[in-house]
Amino acid sequence: MRLVPLCLERTGAVPLTVDISISDIDGDEEFLQALLPHTSRISHLSLTEYTSVDELSDDLPGFFASPMSNLTSLELEQTEEPTIPSSGASAPPLFQNVSKLELLHLTRTPIYPAVFNITSLVELKLVGYKGTLDFRSFIEFLDFNPNLEIVALDLQFAEGSVWIIPERTVSLPRLRSLGFTCDTAADARGLLSCLSLRRGIQIEIQGSRSNPCADLASFLPHAPTRLQQLLAPITTIKYQDSPRCFQIFSSNGRLSFRSPKTLPTSHGELKSFVTETTREFHVDGCHNLTTPLELLPALEALVFSGVDRFPGSLPELTREPILCPSLKTIAFFDCKVTGEVIKELGRALAKRRDSTAARLYRVVIVNSTRPLPDFQSIRQLQNIVPCLDVRVGNKLPDLL
Repeated sequence: MRLVPLCLERTGAVPLTVDISISDIDGDEEFLQALLPHTSRISHLSLTEYTSVDELSDDLPGFFASPMSNLTSLELEQTEEPTIPSSGASAPPLFQNVSKLELLHLTRTPIYPAVFNITSLVELKLVGYKGTLDFRSFIEFLDFNPNLEIVALDLQFAEGSVWIIPERTVSLPRLRSLGFTCDTAADARGLLSCLSLRRGIQIEIQGSRSNPCADLASFLPHAPTRLQQLLAPITTIKYQDSPRCFQIFSSNGRLSFRSPKTLPTSHGELKSFVTETTREFHVDGCHNLTTPLELLPALEALVFSGVDRFPGSLPELTREPILCPSLKTIAFFDCKVTGEVIKELGRALAKRRDSTAARLYRVVIVNSTRPLPDFQSIRQLQNIVPCLDVRVGNKLPDLL
């Protein structure tokens, strides 16, 4: 504590980043008295471990008395479920200093009307809000913040407020990441339909449903849309078994759907998204690749992630006629690659080696939590495949 006044004095007039856990400084008059003369210099403020926004003024007496004219970033994380402010409720003193915010993260925090007066946001995250918002008002709020780059939403829209065909689309030319949790497909379709999406954006949908492949189609807007155009041509698809996860990577962007349930599903539902232009396919925790491989004539890289068993997978690569004739790379990421798996892979490589058009040129093995195969096993592949890349790491190299 004796260092706090000294540190604040030595910072001169530069903007301050302040992170406060309310439960840690509750009643600490010495800390507050040292900080109060410098509140006007705060540019980033993070408040956590408090029970209610309305009580923050009591937790930090005098803290909000002076306007925070330099405040551009605000993060609030409440411990209890938020109360829903009435339409005429006056905002606590904290929200009287938010007009110039560029970053706003609210976790389990009431969304007061003052929030919707902000027009300078670059990053917006609303997490754990249990009330409902009027869809039209929220879309207008996005429209008033054209510099938004990152948007993450965990909220519900008022029933009947979502329209499917918007009067006009909201242009967010700098938006590069959009993530939202939706319990209904109508909310997702409404949000995707009203935003003017550009190639390069990353979209992630979190849902409570059991089957991402089937449900993703219902979450997309009806008929040919800007979103479907955004995803064409698809170059990479990732399908994960548990927890349910489905991702589509276009040449510059990404669309992913996640669902926490782990009910069985089939690869047949991938037909809605797999195209003949798909060049890279990731499979996580699945064992039978027959259907996807038959749909991927242009496939160049096949990736197994987190797989313990490979029954039925590698033998598909030896079928006649040869599947995926353009396949050049097989990669294993954090898989249990045993000596038997390497032998099976060797048989597949040798089979395809006889076909010039289908010859594999590269095998990649990258493990972060599992042991690498023993050296003697790996040597079995050296005479079959020109490039053998074995390493320890947390991500795969570029495969295309």
